[in-house]
Amino acid sequence: RAARSPKMMENKVFLSFTFYSTILILKMYVVAIITGQVRLRKKAFANPEDALRNGGLQFCREDPDVERCLRAHRNDMENIFPFLFLGAIYSLLDPSPTVARIHFLIFCVGRIIHTIAYLLRLRAPTRSVAYGVAQLPCFSMALQILLATTPYW
Repeated sequence: RAARSPKMMENKVFLSFTFYSTILILKMYVVAIITGQVRLRKKAFANPEDALRNGGLQFCREDPDVERCLRAHRNDMENIFPFLFLGAIYSLLDPSPTVARIHFLIFCVGRIIHTIAYLLRLRAPTRSVAYGVAQLPCFSMALQILLATTPYW
């Protein structure tokens, strides 16, 4: 069992942030695994050595399904990494634990729905709506951080 810092265990907001952030990181790993599986199934490898190992250089090629997985993963990096920063700083501002949890939950669910919509090609505007909804708590946290730190600029 890992040693627990008593101070960290008192910060319910940070613990909630840690929970949702870990779910999101695991989701990113799942997308990476799915990408690898699609590469194998479609025989579309990015590197010659992988293609040679799996049938020949002709399989060192792009595939639309692999590219879709890569775009979903890239979109995660463009959105989840900023959330990790914003959520960590926001957690230090002593927000209401309930309000903070709602922020983290909305972002997490929005990103999961976005990924599902992306990978399963759900009808528009499902992916766009999920993206937009997930951005709301990020903008809220960013605004609160700016308001809290404005006196120090």
